Amino acid sequence: MRNPLGLILGCVVAALMIAGGWLFATSLRADQAAPQAMAAKPASPQPSSSTKLASADSNLTKDDLDITGSLSGKSTAQLAPLPLPVPQKSACANPDALGVARVVEIDTSGGPGFGFEHFKQLDFLTDKEVVLTFDDGPWPGNTPAVLKALDDECTKALFFPIGKHATYHPEILRQVLAQGHTIGAHTWSHANLNSKKMTEQQAKDEVEKGFSAVKMALGTAPSPFFRFPELQHNPSTMAYLGTRNIAVFSCDLDSFDFKRDSSADKIVNTVMTKVDKLGKGIILMHDFQKHTAEALPTLLRRLKAGGYKVVQMKAKTTMQTLPQYDEALLKDQKVPVASTRPVSSVVQTVSQ
Repeated sequence: MRNPLGLILGCVVAALMIAGGWLFATSLRADQAAPQAMAAKPASPQPSSSTKLASADSNLTKDDLDITGSLSGKSTAQLAPLPLPVPQKSACANPDALGVARVVEIDTSGGPGFGFEHFKQLDFLTDKEVVLTFDDGPWPGNTPAVLKALDDECTKALFFPIGKHATYHPEILRQVLAQGHTIGAHTWSHANLNSKKMTEQQAKDEVEKGFSAVKMALGTAPSPFFRFPELQHNPSTMAYLGTRNIAVFSCDLDSFDFKRDSSADKIVNTVMTKVDKLGKGIILMHDFQKHTAEALPTLLRRLKAGGYKVVQMKAKTTMQTLPQYDEALLKDQKVPVASTRPVSSVVQTVSQ
């Protein structure tokens, strides 16, 4: 009995020793495996934040990339946000539109003159190039119709509004600006500045008050572009405009759309006959005239068919109106301070 009992006890002890050794070995392997997993080679590296920025916006400078790359552990977007996207010009819906061939920027220093009717020094148009200009607006019905015709052909023009008309219909003039056209001024009341009854101070007042009225209507400064009413250039006013760095516009050809016997067909034929003879030019029209608005769609198509291209003129700087005229105009017009609020914030339909 003793020998079998001792044999059994020996087996038990041996089993316990084997189990203990196995548990110890397992624990040791687990302890060694943990740091090996942490030190394992990472997966293939992803592009850094600075690399992503460089590929997303090629306008970022080297300094931008160096700064974002050196500050690890922080969000690159917070440190160097991408610049706001530049608004893209909307595509023209008309594939056969007249369009705009080129845009020229005018340095108005010293008051340069344009239009061969009176100024022959600055001949910047090439063959088959025209500049579309409109006087005497803004006016209900007619100006919006002119704007639609221009928009349908995806082209641009230069407008010379009368100051009084701008105060009557500022919402129309703001639409002219919103559609990307250039806006100058055409005096306050369309007075003949070359009249013998017109004093130098009165002529100056007509010019300055006209610009201030356009600025008030637009809510922003217009271009320093000016056209004399009836193209009656006054020498002293010309000299004054030069001191104010305002460019003066005559024309190369007049549509005579203001005449009483004018009609849409006559306007088209007059303009095309003259422009075909000259080969190019600054065209004088009036968005104040109903027949002009009626003629414009056909005229623009005729210009396109004739191979003519439109040039848009823009000023290098905006017009710097004189504070005394701005203030006097506001006082004369009795414009309330609260007028800056939009109608929708004052009046709302609650039941209909």
